[in-house]
Amino acid sequence: MGQTIEINGSRRIGDVLIIDTDRSLTGQDAEAYTPGYTTESTSFPARLAERLFEADADIDRVHVLSNAVSIKRSGGWEDSSAEAAAGVVAGFFRFYPD
Repeated sequence: MGQTIEINGSRRIGDVLIIDTDRSLTGQDAEAYTPGYTTESTSFPARLAERLFEADADIDRVHVLSNAVSIKRSGGWEDSSAEAAAGVVAGFFRFYPD
């Protein structure tokens, strides 16, 4: 149940992975999170950030603006870690994964 978010592309700039999606996850205001943040927000970007932090302990910042998700990871990105992060984003709206 739910839809897979299509990943239109991604690119790495230093320690930051930028994932471009096929749908907007925020309005025109960006949201940014770091591990251990305290918020009562239940917004989609806040919940996505929580899932990314749980999936990879080296992620230290998530920034979501419209359809772009920027993820900073200490130590940079290997192909496998970038694919795992993209998988978390793609499956975010899936309630019952395959």
